This record gives sequence, structure tokens and C-alpha cells, in this order.
Amino acid sequence: MSHDEDHSDLLPSQTAGYKPTAKKTVEEYAALDAEDESLARWKASLGIGPGAAGAVDTSGPKVSVLSLFLTSATLPPGKTVSIDINNKSVLDALKKNPLSIKEGVEYNVGITFKVNHSIISGVRYIQVVKRAGVKVDKLEQMLGSYAPQADAYTKNFDPEESPSGMLARSGSYSVRSRVIDDDGEIYADFEWSFKLTKEW
Repeated sequence: MSHDEDHSDLLPSQTAGYKPTAKKTVEEYAALDAEDESLARWKASLGIGPGAAGAVDTSGPKVSVLSLFLTSATLPPGKTVSIDINNKSVLDALKKNPLSIKEGVEYNVGITFKVNHSIISGVRYIQVVKRAGVKVDKLEQMLGSYAPQADAYTKNFDPEESPSGMLARSGSYSVRSRVIDDDGEIYADFEWSFKLTKEW
């Protein structure tokens, strides 16, 4: 697959006729339609209200992606599958020594991330899975709308089932993951790999 095809696979899908609205600051959202009760409840759920913004440092990225993880009811007690995506040596090691995922089980992919400043919406997690250079799967999940806060958010995506069988177990799968918004701003872009095994 060419570099251009790879890039287009990692762009968010577009809805015909949809145009993202202009970005607003937390203060602008707080003042918007102040008399609308349902909108006030939605804003409160995002932590937006009078004086909510305070002194916000806008010098860094709006979103910092911290980790990618897998959860499954079939994982042995105490076992976790998580990738610290800000640790280059961990990512480099995963290219040579892929993660082991048990074949034929239901699992969820999830991420942890921080919203540093600005309200986010239209941010998506996209991953493209290849085997021997051929695309075999693509996952695209919307993160939702979030306001800045000190603590990290966790988002679990829809459950999937891992392939099974001898053919699925032979060789490893390479994955390119990206967190991107509707405007094309990329917050994380990283590669990792996994192999299917009989046990976790």
C-alpha cells in the first residue's frame, strides 16, 4: 500500500453536508445561550460554567494521549495489556516483540487522554491493521465531547472479537493508530504490533 493510501486511511470519515463549527473558548461556551436550560445542563456536564476556565495555559496541545489499552473478560486475574504511547522505547520494542492477544475472544480497545485546554469535539481514534503490508481491518471511534480538567479521561471503544485459527496465528499484525479531529489536527500518531496466540 502506498504512503498516500496509508494517509487517507487514517483521516476521519466525512459526513456529507457536515461542516465543523468555529472553535470557541471555554469562556465563549459558558456565555453561549445562557438562558437555554437544556444547554446549561449539557455545559454543566462538561464542567463549563461561570469562571470555569480560570487561567488556562494554551501553549501546548489541546489533547495529550497517554495510553492505549485492551480489556477482556478472558484476561487472567492481574494481567493488563497497556501501551504507554509517550515512551518511545516501549513503542520500538513492540515493533520487534508484538503484544500477544488471545485468539477468538471478545475484547475492547480503549485510550486514556487529557484535555489540556479548549472544549474538544469531533476527535476520533483511528487504527489501521495490516498483515504482510495488506490492510485487514480499520477501526474508527468517536471520543465524544470533553472539557479541560486535571484528571485523565478514559474511553472504551465498542467490543471486537479477535480472529482465530492456525492461519490467523501465523505471523504478526502491524497497527498504525492516530487520534485526530475534524479539522485534521493530529494529537497522536504511533505504530505497534500484535500477534494472535492460544493464550494471553
